Parts: sequence; C-alpha cells; structure tokens
Amino acid sequence: MNMHVNPATGALITADAAAFKTLFPNRPFRIRHELAGDKRLTLAAILELVKALPRDRIEYNSGKVAVDQAAETTPLVDLSPEDVIAKIESAGAWMVLKRIEHHPDYKALLEAALLSVARTQGFDSLAAAGFSDIQGFLFVSSPNATTPFHLDSEDNFFVQIHGPKQFSVYDNTDGSIANNDVIEHAITKHRNVKYDESYEPKAMHNHLEPGEGVFVPYCWPHWIKTFDTYSISVAITWKTAKVNRKNDIYSVNGFLRDKGMPQPAPGTQPGRDRVKLAVYRSINAVISPLRKSEGFRRWIRGLIRGKAANYYYNAGKAK
Repeated sequence: MNMHVNPATGALITADAAAFKTLFPNRPFRIRHELAGDKRLTLAAILELVKALPRDRIEYNSGKVAVDQAAETTPLVDLSPEDVIAKIESAGAWMVLKRIEHHPDYKALLEAALLSVARTQGFDSLAAAGFSDIQGFLFVSSPNATTPFHLDSEDNFFVQIHGPKQFSVYDNTDGSIANNDVIEHAITKHRNVKYDESYEPKAMHNHLEPGEGVFVPYCWPHWIKTFDTYSISVAITWKTAKVNRKNDIYSVNGFLRDKGMPQPAPGTQPGRDRVKLAVYRSINAVISPLRKSEGFRRWIRGLIRGKAANYYYNAGKAK
C-alpha cells in the first residue's frame, strides 16, 4: 500500500486532540499526515493516472490567475494533460484530477486515510463515523500558481504532498462572504465566488509543507497559491447524510431559479424541501446509471450548469 502509519497513533491523519473535540466538523484546523511518501502520489504515478482517467475527470488551466478570477475568463494552456504533468515545472498550469476514488488504488488510499481518523475518534468503520460519499481530488500545480477564491460542497481533509503551499480559508458562518444565493450558484454552476480584501479579518492563512494539511468545513471559501516549486496536494472529501440532503435541495433550487423561480434557502420551508428532495432523488435514481458514460456526463453538465461548464475540454487545443 506504500503508506506510512504514525507509530504513536496508528493513524495516517492526525491533529491535536482538542481540535477534533472542539472544532470538528464546524471549524477549520491544521492537521498532520503520513501520505507524503506514498508512491501513488508521485509525478510518475500521477502521469499513469492521467492516462487512465476519462477526459472529463481532468480539469486544468493556466495557474496565472487572480484570486478573484471570474470562471468565464479563466485562461487555458495549450498542452495535453500528459504534457502538463511532464512539464509541470514550466507549464504555468493548475490541474485537478477529479473523483480519483474510481481508481481502485486511490480509493484504497482515501478510505485508509479516513478510516484512520474514524478509529482515533472511537469508531470502528467509515459509516459509523459519518464518512459517506467519499471522493478524492488530486491537485498538481506549477510554481507560483493560484487557485481562485471558491467554495466546495463537502467536508475536506486537504493534505500537502510535495512543495510548499499557502491555503487561506475564510469564516462564512454568518453568510457575510457567501450568502445563500452565492452558495447555491457555487454548488450548481461554478465553485468560484467573489473575493474582497474586507474578508481578511475572517481569514485563517496556513503555510503548508509536505506532511501538513488543513481541515476545511463544508462551504467555507478558500484560495490557494504555490511558491517556487511544483506542488502536489490531495483533497480527501466526504459528505454526511445532512450535507447530501442540503446539496440535493440546492440542486433543485438552482434548476428552479433558472426557470425564473428563485427559492428559499434549504431548511427555511421543511415541507417544501421534503417534496423537492423526493422528486429530485426519484429523477436522479433514473439518471445515475447513465452517468457512467462520459458523453452523457458532458451533456447533462452543459444542460444543468450551462455550456461554459465544459470549458476545460478546450485546454490543450491549439488556439
């Protein structure tokens, strides 16, 4: 498995006991991990993963972007996915390999990391600890690259594997940075959200070296930058039943908004939420098997999120 377990704790991911007791899962905190030496997270292994993944699981663009870069103006790079990895020191690129849990080697890595957390918390399984819908996202970035201000619709142990990185996460518990409408848009359209320097008093800036990381709560906005060498990082994510329910309602609300019918935030009208959830999940049960097809995924992504959602297919094409 190529994983090194902390001999003191038997865990792949650790943090101060007080952090898990008082902050998890509602507030961010720094973590440590034993994944930096794993052979599956080297450039050579990542290149093989790139070759194995469907094209829509590989998103990449220029790393020379602003913190507040608008999604529709994101510059691309004229390199193939394989070339981005091979030339990462000079490519000026940012890349994410999505849903790496579909590859058995990386599914094993993600589950082992989260199971080690579950056991240190007194649980004997991932399910008992509430770790469901486990997904992995592997990031490879050139030197001096930026990931714009955005939010994600899951909880996340973000672990740094190679090179230093700054990870800045912002407190949005009062909705003053991203309100309900912004969160809905980020979940149903594009993850990027507006940044303003006035948000800085709510920031937690983390300088991460290999072996370090940070826990990022659901929908807490953040942005990231690399320094003078290439970077490899992994987001180990999961969704609880509560988060899945909220995301499904946001999906219905986003669809209805597109039809000219803005909706109240999830939880505002519980009865209406139950109806939305029942209808959405019935439809999704029919659609889910079709998502095995990359062509269908691309079509449904464009239908729901707009044609711009597939912008990254144009990366690597001569301009």
